[in-house]
This record gives sequence, structure tokens and C-alpha cells, in this order.
Amino acid sequence: MPGENLTRDEARERAALLSVDGYEVSLDLRSATGEHDGDGPRTFRSVTTVRFRCAEPGASSFADLIAPSVTAVTLNGRDLDPGQVFDGSRILLEDLAADNELVVDARCAYSRTGEGMHRFVDPEDGEVYLYTQYEPADARRVFANFEQPDLKAPYRFEVRAPEGWTVWSNGAGELADGVWRFAETKPISTYITCVVAGPYHYVTDRYERVLEDGTRLEIPLGAMCRKGLAPHFDADDVFLITKQGLDFFHDHFDYPYPFGKYDQAFVPEYNLGAMENPGMVTFREEFIFRGKVTRASYEGRANVILHEMAHMWFGDLVTMEWWDDLWLKESFADFMGAFSLVGATRFTDGWITFANRRKAWAYRADQLPSTHPVTADIRDLQDAKLNFDGITYAKGASVLKQLVAYAGQDAFLEGARRYFKRHAYGNTRLGDLLSVLEETSGRDMAAWSRAWLETAGVNSLTPQVLLRADGTVDELAVVQEAAESHPELRPHRVAVGLYRRTDAGALERYAQAETDVEGPRTVVAELAGADAPELVLVNDDDLTYCKTRFDDTSLATLREALGDLSDPLARALCWSALWNMTRDALLPARDFTELVLRFAGRETDIGVLQTLHAWAESAAVHYTAPKRREEAGRRLAEGAAEQLRAAGEGSEQQLAWARFFARVACGGADFELLASLLDGTVTLPGLEVDQELRWAFLEPLAAHGAADEKRLDEELARDDTASGRRHHVRCLAARPSEAVKAQCWAQVVESDALSNALVEATIAGFAQPSQRELLAPYAEKYFAAIERVWTERSIQIGMDVVRGLFPSYEDSRATLDATDAWLASHEDAAPALRRLVLEARDDLARALRGQACDAAAG
Repeated sequence: MPGENLTRDEARERAALLSVDGYEVSLDLRSATGEHDGDGPRTFRSVTTVRFRCAEPGASSFADLIAPSVTAVTLNGRDLDPGQVFDGSRILLEDLAADNELVVDARCAYSRTGEGMHRFVDPEDGEVYLYTQYEPADARRVFANFEQPDLKAPYRFEVRAPEGWTVWSNGAGELADGVWRFAETKPISTYITCVVAGPYHYVTDRYERVLEDGTRLEIPLGAMCRKGLAPHFDADDVFLITKQGLDFFHDHFDYPYPFGKYDQAFVPEYNLGAMENPGMVTFREEFIFRGKVTRASYEGRANVILHEMAHMWFGDLVTMEWWDDLWLKESFADFMGAFSLVGATRFTDGWITFANRRKAWAYRADQLPSTHPVTADIRDLQDAKLNFDGITYAKGASVLKQLVAYAGQDAFLEGARRYFKRHAYGNTRLGDLLSVLEETSGRDMAAWSRAWLETAGVNSLTPQVLLRADGTVDELAVVQEAAESHPELRPHRVAVGLYRRTDAGALERYAQAETDVEGPRTVVAELAGADAPELVLVNDDDLTYCKTRFDDTSLATLREALGDLSDPLARALCWSALWNMTRDALLPARDFTELVLRFAGRETDIGVLQTLHAWAESAAVHYTAPKRREEAGRRLAEGAAEQLRAAGEGSEQQLAWARFFARVACGGADFELLASLLDGTVTLPGLEVDQELRWAFLEPLAAHGAADEKRLDEELARDDTASGRRHHVRCLAARPSEAVKAQCWAQVVESDALSNALVEATIAGFAQPSQRELLAPYAEKYFAAIERVWTERSIQIGMDVVRGLFPSYEDSRATLDATDAWLASHEDAAPALRRLVLEARDDLARALRGQACDAAAG
């Protein structure tokens, strides 16, 4: 429906016309349980009263609502005909007064796609769980509203729910006379309102603090999950991180947490990592670990908890005016997540993970044809949905880290404090932030913004070393390059580190200089006269956002001694640089995988190790020359098995290598070992093959025909839970059968019967790198289907299908040509759909360049 895709121009026009004074929303969710009557979607009653002002009495506007039906619409006491004013997504409002009251009584639909009011039935015990997810614009699936971030208002919610349920919302709630009533919120945007309802397992705690002015702050804390996950729920650790984060942000922001209570719900079938609804943060329930995981998983969860908490200030208290400035919340939250993780929790090496994992996401996104400046051009809601990407999150956070180095940490934080106080409960643009940072730092933020926030692309920094006859450095320079498509050369504050081997064999830094890199070539005068380096690291300490390159001597040193590099951050930066070189077809994939096989076993940071596993698998699958794939796969499997047996008993490394071995297993002996570990006829001391690991071992067995449907059903009988069913669906879809693939395709592309989580699981199982021939017929079907899927399905499901089913394993010139042909013949397709296909095309072209590089290597 055209009206469902709100444009920026429409939003600006409406914001200039309307001001919202408040909402009262009444939801009746008692229909969530019991049998469903009728053929249409299961619905609930939603009654909304919204009071608002109009700057031009007599003007017309519209309210937003996506609902199967509307029972009644009343505007200023006048009954309007729903059939005349409601078109399925908008309610026409004509002849507005200066002060208005709109009442909308509607039947809204429960969701199975994670958008709006999601309804989940737990297969383990039949219990029903509800939660809402709205960003960027799905509150209109639950109640009538003005769905744009700059029309903030206070909200009062009341909810009728099945007997025995508990209901939560943004404010504190009480149950009286069968109705849950919630305290009025502060002025907030529609997309961060929230309702969670059901028989959730709920744990409570309390945060207390005395502020500098003597005020005592008490924040009730809560954490919840499905009853079936309660035995695995480590709420104590969630509360620990929560309290550490609240302490950190109160120390640095000088603005008390503004939203009363702080609940955190871990919910099923969630599309995102988490969502920053004030007072009621929602997370994907996979952050509750059913089996043994590494420290990296706990660190990742802590980072997300802190990321969402940072949003209470960056995003909830002060909100961007429109989605162009989405970075004003996401970049800051991403940076603050890492900043507080290192400063407040046990995860003091968080910047290593940031350098290795988050920046890799940014580097990939910033080299796609769809790359954009951090502050983006967002024309409409479909654009906004796709802009939750590596640029807005990880590049923006990396740029902020560079800003801290440029302006100074104290000036940066003082700017944040002034920003909160100046714009509390309001909306901002880029200039509002730059002005306070200019005040506190005394530096030219406009020039910095033009270079870093208003241009796209990533620069490359390469060292040039000239030596004197005596072997000391005559001149060390940093050469900066940019892609032709984005030629901007930026100012970089960098640390340049010089490394050499010690007598004990360690590769250690012996000199470092900080400098401002400007233009195409910058001489680092401070390092003249230093002893000749074996390795030059031009972004030592990871101060800036760039692709690091190496001179010939440094690259040769890494080939021989990467594992001897003693500093874990420097090591992570080198790995990241080598991976970027592999993706850029400057380093053959075989060289990268051999480096991983040679040195990854010595990696001390478990998060880096797990990232190396993912990169090595990707190198073998996508960037290795086709004639060498089988050999590359065999080498990875042999190396993984060797490291698995060598890892310490019960160690995180052992678990990581076990999971990696399962992903790259490719021969009969590999499958025999996995099957033996599953049935217990073979054991590895210290390796507990828990239920999650069992499913990880079963997927490759299913994909290679070594585990049939009967075997997978037997495993489901052991683990007949929501998690077990998702694993079961994925493993069934992985089987190497024409009939299986046809069934999966029909379930995902031709039907909308599956929930979002099962669509995701089916797609994940369907596409197996070992089944290229089996998947070949689906390339043509993909291009024939995607425009229809995009039109008929929700944005989230459309994104999942278009991304997940692109024929990336049919990595040939023919597939590239077919992609180009589709793009050429669909110039009028939805821009968001074209963007997804363009991105997939770029990944495919990059893979082909990598394969050519690998083939040329010998």
C-alpha cells in the first residue's frame, strides 16, 4: 500500500502542522489464548485516544494505523465513516480544529513476523507469550498514532490480559479490577513504546545511588524470560552488568536515568539483537545460553545490555528528528557500549572485540555500492529499515572513537552532558550535536563533520619506510588512498607503532608516535632515527577508522611470526588488516587460511579466535579458486580436528574448535567423528556435548546425507522445545535432496505460514556451500520471485528472503550477468529491494575477484 511507506517530506509537513499532547491506549489481549475463531488473522481490540493541536485550523492531515478493520473513528465528537477515512494504513483527518481529540476503535492483528504485537506459542508447554517490536514504524500495527520520531508525547497504557498473566509496559503498572494500568510516560516517540505480556518468569532486583546533589536514586530492576528457559536464566549476571552500566553512565552523563523502572525482557522469535524501549528493554532470547558458551558470548551480551542502556540518553531522552540522523542514537550507543564495557565491567578487553568484529562489519558495509555517509539521506521508511547497518552502527561508533582522539575524552563527554540538558525530551539534528562539541572542544566540528560524517567510503593507510645505510629509519611516511567512487581523503589521528622480535622470539613494540595524517602522504618525523622495524602498524591502538595496509617487510614478518605478536590488540588489528586484504583480492585466500591454521591455535582472545574461524570458513567457501575448494576444505577440517584434540580440556578454545570443526567437516572420517561424539562412543576429555552442541554436530551430518529425517526427529524428541524446533527445521532443510529443497522454497517463498524464526531457520538450512549443484536451479527462480515477495510480504520477511536466498553459492559470471540483467530490467523496483540486490551482487563480484587472485597464486 503506497500510504504504508511514509516519506520524509510527508513527515516534515505533518510535524510542521501538528503537536501531540498525549495518548491513552487501551488494549484487550484476552484473545491471545484459546481457539481462534474465523478464517482471517487472530485480532485484538485496540482503542486509542490522542489529543493534539493543529497550527492551521481547517487543515487536513492523517493518522497511522495498520489493522484488518476499524470499528469506529471519532474526531472532535464527530463520528467518521471508517470505510471512507481508513484505507488500511492511514486515517484521513479533515477540517482539524486548533485543539483536537481523535478516538479510534480498531481490530489489530497479532504478528508472526516479529513486527507489531508478536504472538508466540511455546511448543513445550503450550503457553502464549506476547511482546511488541516497533522500530522504525510498527507501533501503528498496535494502536493508532502519528508514526514519526519527532511527534513525541506522553502515553498512558491500559491492558486487559488473560487471567494469570503479567503485563509490562514502559511505566510502572498495577492490576486492578482485571485491568493493568501503567503510569504515564515522559514524552517519547511512538517506536519506543512497548507492551510485554504473558506468563513470563520474572526476577527482580534494585539499583540504588546517591547523586552528587544528595538525591537518592532508586531504580526497580526486573528481568524476564519464558518459563521454559528459566532453568538457564542467569539473571544475576544480567543485573550485575545492568548496575555497572547505570553507575558508569551516571558517572559520565551527569543526568539521572529518566524513566523510572528498568525491566529487561528476553523474548522469543526476535528479529533484532535488542530494542531500547525506555523502562522495558527487549532482547532476543538467544542471549540466554542453553549450553556452554565462551566468554565472547557473555561479553557480547554485556555489550548489548550496555548499548541499549546508552540509548536511554542517546535516543530515548534525546531523539533524532528523522531517520537521516539515526546515527545520533545508534553510533553513540555502539561506541558507548564498548566504552562502558571496558570502563565498568570484567570485559576490559572490549576494544579488541570492537576492532576485530564490529569494525569488520563497518568495513564491509562501507565498500558496498549502497554505502552512505554516517548521516544519511533517508527518503522514506523502507530506506530507514535498511539503514540499520554497519555504517550507522559500527562505522559511526568508530568515527566517534576517532572524535574522542581528535577532541579529547573530557571535551567529548562534557559535550554529551550539555546535549542531554539542552535537548531533553526533544528532537535533534546533526548540527545540534556539533554545536555543543565545538563549545567544549574548541575545535572546528564543521570541517570534521564534512570529512567523517558527510562522506562515504573507507581510506587505506600504508607505511613507507626508507632506511639509512646504518639500518635506522631515514623517513617513515603514511600514504593515504581512497576508492575512486569515494575519493575523500580524511584527517586521521593515528598512532604508528614499530615492532621487532626480542631475543626471546616475541614480536613487540619498541617505538610509537601519534600524529595527524593529512592528505595523500604524511611524514612521521618523530620516528626518524629509530631502529629498522620488522613490522609497522599504522593504526596502532586502533584510534582511527581505516583499512590498514603493510609494506613488504611487515607482511613478510606477519607470514612468519604473526603468532609471536605479544599484544592482543595489535594482533587483532593485523588479523583484521589481512582479512581486508583477502576481501580486496590483495592476499590469496589460501594464504589467509594457512595463516589461520598456523597461528589461530595460539590466539589468546577467544572472541578473536571465533572471528578467525568465521573468516577462514568464508575464505574457503567464497574466495578460494573453485579448483582448490576441495583441498581448502580438507585442510581446514584437518587443521580444526588437530586443534580440537590439542586444546585444553574443558577450555573455551576446545569448545570453539569443536564448533568450527563441525562447520568445516567435509569427509567421511569427519562425519564419523561427529557421529561418534554424538552417540558417546568417542569422547574428548573436557568436551561436554550438550544439547546446543549436539545440534551443531547434526547440521553438517544432515547436510551431507549422514543424518536422515528419522535421526533428526529422534533428536527433536530429546529437545522438543522452541529452540529445538528451530534447530530441527534448519537441519531438515539442510538435507541434500531435490524434494527437500523444493519443499523449503515453497514454504518460504510461496507461503506465509511460517513465523519469522522458522523462515530464518529454513533459509539457513536451505543454502549449503556443499550443495552448489543442487541449488543451481533456484538462481533463476530467485530473480523471478523477489519482486512479488517484496510486494506481498512484510519488510522484515522480504529482507530475509532477498538476502538469504540470493544464489551466492552459484558464484559464476553467469550469476553475475543474471543479477545485472534483473537490475537493468527492474529500474522501477522499490529502491530498498534494488539496494539489497545490488549489495548481493557486489559480494558476488568481490568473491569472483578473490577467486581469480587465489587462482593466480599458483
